[in-house]
Amino acid sequence: MDIYRNCIFRITPNEWQNPHPCATEPEELENSLSLINCLWFSLGSILCQGSEVLPRAFSTRVCASMWWFFALIVTQSYTANWTAFLTSSRKESAIKRVEDLDKQSAIKYGCVRGQSTAGFFENSDVNLYQKMFSVMETYGDTVMMFDNKQGVDRVKKEREAYAFFMESSTIEYEVQRNCDLTEVGTWLDNKAYGIAMPFNAPHRTAVSMALLKLSESGKLMELKDKWWSVSEEKMCPVPKNDSAELDVSEVGGMFVILILGCMLGLIFSLLEFLWNIRKVAVAEKLSPWDAFKLELKFVLKFHYSTKPVRHTTYSDEPSLED
Repeated sequence: MDIYRNCIFRITPNEWQNPHPCATEPEELENSLSLINCLWFSLGSILCQGSEVLPRAFSTRVCASMWWFFALIVTQSYTANWTAFLTSSRKESAIKRVEDLDKQSAIKYGCVRGQSTAGFFENSDVNLYQKMFSVMETYGDTVMMFDNKQGVDRVKKEREAYAFFMESSTIEYEVQRNCDLTEVGTWLDNKAYGIAMPFNAPHRTAVSMALLKLSESGKLMELKDKWWSVSEEKMCPVPKNDSAELDVSEVGGMFVILILGCMLGLIFSLLEFLWNIRKVAVAEKLSPWDAFKLELKFVLKFHYSTKPVRHTTYSDEPSLED
């Protein structure tokens, strides 16, 4: 981009100015918009800072204006996206696993009194789970529920002030039907359900083999999906990530405006260049083609930042080819 802008600045004759305004007849003109100065100008635009190097010609000002507009939109979009990322990071719950509940006191937690989940905490050999059960027992009926429905209703009502322990199958069922609920952490224990039968029941072996066959064939999973899963129309919408990275499609229009602005600036600079060639050809009594070649050779010499002033005749002027 800076190389392209530097080319436009060299093409237009209006960027070549007298370096010493007090001198009425300068020997050479200077173009302050070199490649290094263009880089500095671009950096100042992105950082919303001023610059002592500014374009003078109409064509270069068109190009610079499009770059300013592009830099403004891109930097503001990045700032807004970064702010949303920081805000969403602070809003995320600090509870990621069961250990996090034990380390804090703002969020109370409980389960159904006298059920399997409470029995797991009470009879566990893990010190953490025993400690958490003691805390639940200390709070008593303020955290212990009589059934799962009461616990779910309290979680929905108190939002981030209460956590409820349930069996994984029940949690999965409730989460799919209540978009206000979310499952946090992994399973604390893994025990499968079974059908209770007398020890010496005559059909015990047949039922066990039938259940094993249904499990291996995937029939049990199909039945679970049928009764647990909900249709796509009733599924909870995926929460939008406000801190997602900016997509090219979201700022693609700004690239189009920048390219069009640069092309427009190039067209104006070429028109100014051709108009200057006409004046040079008339003043120097040259053919337009000779004047065009002479000016073009100097434009392509990017290491030159000064330009000799052309005088009355072609033979007396300093050579631009040296």
